[in-house]
Amino acid sequence: MKVAELAEELSAGSFGDGRLNTRASKMANILGQFPNLSIPAALRSKAEIEGAYRFFNNERVTPDRILQPHIEATYKRIAAVDYVVLAQDTTELDLTRPMQQVAGAGPMDCETRRGAFFHPTIAFTSTGLSLGIVGQKSWTRQEISQASKGDKLTKRRQTPIEEKESYRWIEGVRCAERTAAACPNTTCVCVGDSESDIYEVFATALASEQKNLHLLVRAGQNRNTTEDQDWMDQVRQTPKIGERIVTVRVRIAKTTVSKSARSCSREARTAELEIRKATIELRRPIHGNKTLPASIRVNVVLCEEIKPPQGADPIRWMLVTTLPIATEAGIERVISTYCLRWQIEVYFRTLKSGCKIEHRRFETLDRVLNCLAFYSVIAWRVMYVCHLGRDCPELECEVLFEPSEWKSVYSVLKLEFPAQGCPPLKDVVRAIARLGGYINHPEHHPGTQTLWIGLQRTYDLSNAWETFGPGAQKIFS
Repeated sequence: MKVAELAEELSAGSFGDGRLNTRASKMANILGQFPNLSIPAALRSKAEIEGAYRFFNNERVTPDRILQPHIEATYKRIAAVDYVVLAQDTTELDLTRPMQQVAGAGPMDCETRRGAFFHPTIAFTSTGLSLGIVGQKSWTRQEISQASKGDKLTKRRQTPIEEKESYRWIEGVRCAERTAAACPNTTCVCVGDSESDIYEVFATALASEQKNLHLLVRAGQNRNTTEDQDWMDQVRQTPKIGERIVTVRVRIAKTTVSKSARSCSREARTAELEIRKATIELRRPIHGNKTLPASIRVNVVLCEEIKPPQGADPIRWMLVTTLPIATEAGIERVISTYCLRWQIEVYFRTLKSGCKIEHRRFETLDRVLNCLAFYSVIAWRVMYVCHLGRDCPELECEVLFEPSEWKSVYSVLKLEFPAQGCPPLKDVVRAIARLGGYINHPEHHPGTQTLWIGLQRTYDLSNAWETFGPGAQKIFS
């Protein structure tokens, strides 16, 4: 996708004003080239800067209207493949300012940190290529509860799920359901981490009439089955059906007080996992809404480290799904599908570090969220370019880049031009990443960070090429 095509996805919004569509197109053309720069640095002219800030402040402009044409284009990309992973997750947007706080921002984990929460659902192919955003939700907290742990638990049990933050996971399933309805020939798998281990989430997915919709969630709490067993214990009683060796990366805890196994520090190591599977009947939680089914049937794949190093927490994935697990290929698909969930973490990093969304200077939250919707599509394009070079390496580079872009990069890096036509996409993506600090190695693919830095330099070189390079109009006598 070229920047011009990105502009089309961001300018076809239902703003009800052609001038806003034109403004969105102009902004996408420029901001898409310089995702890392501030809006004034990217746009430069006073008129363009003022126009951008007026756009984000316009009452006709909303996150949903900005994203709608992109979502529709994403449906078309999804419909072209057989299988997609619809990963949903939540990230914090820390908008804390040293002086004047953003109006409308709420407390995060404490009253002094102000910001919002962002929960998108993003489509990925089975190889990790991001196809786009299919839905998103943003919200703020009104206050941090000072109640005791017991009082919090009582209130949580008495509060309908529609009034809880965890309702976002159900909304994500319904977003996936809409996607499945729009793409009936594509298998759509809604994937969530252990926070989405919610009985209502399972019930919502199983109640869907979309036969091409599936759910995959990592278990995060104890649950009872209709056989009066803990569900993990019941799966452990089944025969081992396979083994897998995985490399565990080093992790450094962000704080020294965390007791969670998922956030504690750990050493890098190689872990041997045993794999088991089962189909189990889950019992509705004791305090669950009585309108929910009394029981639901799910498939489970358990990947567990049997002999962890002394003092280390065992690696354990208990994957709960509606996908079939009768065959070895089915089990492998469940595991590989959940592995793709990590791509949404890469997306968040691209959005925050690459597009600097938390550093955009707006006085009110509604303007921040409009800007977030705009840059969420720009961040997606960076990931798309990065992975398309891996998935379709021999594709002609001009499907994504203008001639002035790859030619200027090749000239600066002193690379050999092809005898005819244009070079393959993989070579151009690697060349652009080199401008961002990537060290070219045949076994290592460039990441999004080196690519977003390299893309900015590429567009600067392209502008210079078109102004002063071969075939440019002579402006000096």
